[in-house]
Amino acid sequence: MLTITNFSKTYKGNKKAVDDLTLTVSAGDIYGFIGHNGAGKSTTIKAVVGVLDFEEGEILINGHSVKKDPFACKKITAYIPDQPNLYDHLSGIQYLNFISDIFKVSQADREERIRRYADMFELTGSLGDPTSTYSHGMRQKLALISALVHHPKLLVLDEPFVGLDPKAALALKNTMHELCKDGSAIFFSTHILDVAEKLCNKIAIINKGKLVASGVTDDLVQDKSLESLFMEVSAND
Repeated sequence: MLTITNFSKTYKGNKKAVDDLTLTVSAGDIYGFIGHNGAGKSTTIKAVVGVLDFEEGEILINGHSVKKDPFACKKITAYIPDQPNLYDHLSGIQYLNFISDIFKVSQADREERIRRYADMFELTGSLGDPTSTYSHGMRQKLALISALVHHPKLLVLDEPFVGLDPKAALALKNTMHELCKDGSAIFFSTHILDVAEKLCNKIAIINKGKLVASGVTDDLVQDKSLESLFMEVSAND
């Protein structure tokens, strides 16, 4: 579903944020992307979803190049940044209908999905309110619903659990499992290693722009914890 091959990104001042990254996220994967602040996680994610241009390497989504065929990639991808930007002049339901219109979600499908996810994330009673009045957690929930409303084949998330209350975090985990059972793939960054260890069937650890470990979670962790593995490979690098 997502193939990153020899991806590198260098910023002004010859600062290499990501160096020759290669990894594959298959349909059904919940793939955790882990690293310290500044390790290259957000740079990689922004390149995957087409927010950030790059010159080295190739990124494919379902066989389509994000550089050569960005429209085909965006049609099947949903992205939530660590700080979701909403249209503050719209109400919650107006925003969700706007996103549904962009992705050409039928009236019946959007009504069913909005109802289901708004109830799940306990946001139904606030959908008529302007998003400018939403708390950070509420904005995060609305962004999640907007990402799920078109049933993406690839869901890309940057620190999705930040700002969510425990009940909403559990709802998100369950939804991630449901999506992957239906053949979607999820690629997300997180600093919460306990969540990644329990939730992800695969993980990749990036340090100073370089991939230092990747693969099936159980095979990598073995008799350690993910926290121990992370500290070990980061220190060794």
